[in-house]
Amino acid sequence: MSDGTHFELWDEPVYQRGDKVMALRDVRNDGTYPGSRIGEFLIRKGEWGYVSQVGTYLNRFYVYSVDFVEARMLVGMRAHELKRIEEEERKAS
Repeated sequence: MSDGTHFELWDEPVYQRGDKVMALRDVRNDGTYPGSRIGEFLIRKGEWGYVSQVGTYLNRFYVYSVDFVEARMLVGMRAHELKRIEEEERKAS
C-alpha cells in the first residue's frame, strides 16, 4: 500500500535476532541517544553489527536494536536503513 495506511507490524520482521547487518546511511543523534550531543554521528554508512532485539514503535513500525561492534554502540534502526550482509559473505566464499 502506498497510501500511508500500511503497518509494518502486519508483516513479519525483515530481520531477526542474530542477523548480521550493515548501515545503509549515516545516523546522527536526534536527541534520543544518551551521552551524545544532538547532531553527532553515531553510526557511519557501511558499519556493521548484529540485530540484538526486535521492537516496535507506535504499534506500527519495527525497530531493530543493532549492536555495532566496532563503534561499540547499540542503536535502534528501521529496516530501510539496514542491509543483511551474511548471505553476501557466504556467496563470495
